[in-house]
Amino acid sequence: MGCEYSKFASCCWTGQSGPIHEAQNPDEEKDEVSDLPAFHEFTFEQLRIATSAFAVENIVSEHGVKAPNVVYKGKLENQRPVAVKRFNRSAWPDSRQFLEEARAVGQLRNNRLANLLGCCCEGDERLLVADFIPNETLAKHLFHWDTQPMKWAMRLRVALYIAQALEYCTDKGRALYHDLNAYRILFDEDGDPRLSCFGLMKNSRDGKSYSTNLAFTPPEYLRTGRITPESVIFSFGTLLLDLLSGKHIPPSHALDLIKDRNLQMLTDSCLEGQFSTDDGTELVRIASRCLQYEPRERPNLKSLVAALYPLQKEAEVPSHVLMGISRDGETMSLSPLGEACLKTDLTAIHEILDTLGYKDDEGAATELSFQMWTDQMLETLNSKKKGDVAFKNKDFRAAIECYTKFIDVGTMVSPTVYAHRSLSYLMSDMPQEALNDAVQAQVISPVWHIASYLQAASLFTLGRENEAQVTLREAAILEEEKNTT
Repeated sequence: MGCEYSKFASCCWTGQSGPIHEAQNPDEEKDEVSDLPAFHEFTFEQLRIATSAFAVENIVSEHGVKAPNVVYKGKLENQRPVAVKRFNRSAWPDSRQFLEEARAVGQLRNNRLANLLGCCCEGDERLLVADFIPNETLAKHLFHWDTQPMKWAMRLRVALYIAQALEYCTDKGRALYHDLNAYRILFDEDGDPRLSCFGLMKNSRDGKSYSTNLAFTPPEYLRTGRITPESVIFSFGTLLLDLLSGKHIPPSHALDLIKDRNLQMLTDSCLEGQFSTDDGTELVRIASRCLQYEPRERPNLKSLVAALYPLQKEAEVPSHVLMGISRDGETMSLSPLGEACLKTDLTAIHEILDTLGYKDDEGAATELSFQMWTDQMLETLNSKKKGDVAFKNKDFRAAIECYTKFIDVGTMVSPTVYAHRSLSYLMSDMPQEALNDAVQAQVISPVWHIASYLQAASLFTLGRENEAQVTLREAAILEEEKNTT
């Protein structure tokens, strides 16, 4: 968290007794969806066909101790992709209860859920059919990431969306969610987090179903063997710890760290500089309230949703951009320049700009009147020419100096000169100055795709990946429009 770390560490612990204030929720919509098919009871043969006879290559996950199960990817007759969860034969001995549970959960329809579409109950077979959510689990993106750690803004979005999902389920009479954890949260084609509907199914009538590590189990479950709606809040608190730390930290250990103000062990080092002291303090406070030993002292879901809303600082940035996920149907093939900017391959960018020259300028030099050809103007043009030679020869410090002389005179404007100086700044490890020049090039030529591409390259270099992804897409659109016209 950079220079704000010590301040955060010293002020984050505000005590266990303060309530979570219910900030005004600016968007009260429940995100119900109506375009999903009605809940359907499938035959075993239909699901066998859908999963290619439960082929090994279609296995998505295998887990469960008390209720062993395997989840398969499948495709229904109408080509709709689905996730089919097949339980162990002993998992649901009561077929009537299984059908009652499935039908009840199947009535839920919400954009924050991986919705239950149907079930199968034939003989000893117990299967559930849900939306197939394609972009892995929160555990994968948070604990086992390949290319980049999850950004702070996306972690806060996960917290809000899952709280909204749980609030919706509670409002619909399904307050118990079993074993809430990072493996129960999936990311859809838009990169939005969704809560798996499978955790809403309970295979006992007294709330005794719980299958997590005891170190992460609500205290009351250890005392009574039952979970309650307040137990779900405790599990949500452990989820907030996951999001904050990027690790699975036992709640008791996390609370000790908070009390001791030893947050370096608690906070993911990958988040350094991404959030303010106030936002970090608030998330820690919310988590600690959820992890209270006494269930009655934990907040309710309505207050959690309200408290998480003000923390959403990048709400306008799409989830797929924050996650670095390409959406189906929107994968845009990048030109060589676009690819070079995506990879911040500055040498490749230089070769392309050098080859392009001044083709995209509007002839600023040729528009000068005869009277303007003074000695000063000739000297200015000579500065530009020297800058071009230095740029071509990769003497970027000299290019910056020469182009600056040309720009400072101010008689002529050239977006290409700004583009060349922008790349020269990037080559000289001055990304903020490069970004400023790329922006200025676009001020001069608003639809010039190269200006946007250089902004993207500068933003990538500055570590502002989400903004860079948006700008890169805008540049690709501008380039495509230019090519089609």
